Amino acid sequence: MIDLSKSQSISILLNNYFGNLGVISQNMPYVIPITYYFDKEDGTIISYTADGLKLSAMRKNKHVSLAVQEITSVNNWQSVLVHGTFEELTGIDAKQKLHTFSEGVKKLIFEKEQKETEFISEFSNKSYQKGIPTVFKINITEITGKRKEM
Repeated sequence: MIDLSKSQSISILLNNYFGNLGVISQNMPYVIPITYYFDKEDGTIISYTADGLKLSAMRKNKHVSLAVQEITSVNNWQSVLVHGTFEELTGIDAKQKLHTFSEGVKKLIFEKEQKETEFISEFSNKSYQKGIPTVFKINITEITGKRKEM
C-alpha cells in the first residue's frame, strides 16, 4: 500500500460524491452512506440530513469521520479518510451551502455519468415530507489516504 499525499486525497474527495459517515451514538460507532460535496473554496465537506439518529449523534458528539473509496478491484483501489467536526448551518449560510452542494453534485454526476439532474431528489435518497432538511458541514482536521495497485 502507498500513502496518498494531501493533494491526492483532496482530488479523490473532489471527484466523488458518495461516502460513509462515521458518528458515535450511545457510545457505539454508527456508519451510514451519505451524499456529500467537497467545497474547495473553504475546504469543508457539505451535506444535509433529516432529523434522526445521525443528526442527534452529531449534535451530541461533533467529532465525525468520512470515508471515500474508489475501488476497481481487490488489488486496485484508493481510499481517503477525513476526520473533522460537525457544524450545523442555519439561515442564509445553510441556503448558500445547500446550493453549492446541489450544483457541485449535479456537475459531478454529469461529468462522471453524462446524466443531467435537476433536483436533489434525483441524486439523493432523502425525502423531506416531514420538514426542512438540516444542512451541515464537516470542518476537516485531518485527511489521510491510501492506494493499492498491483
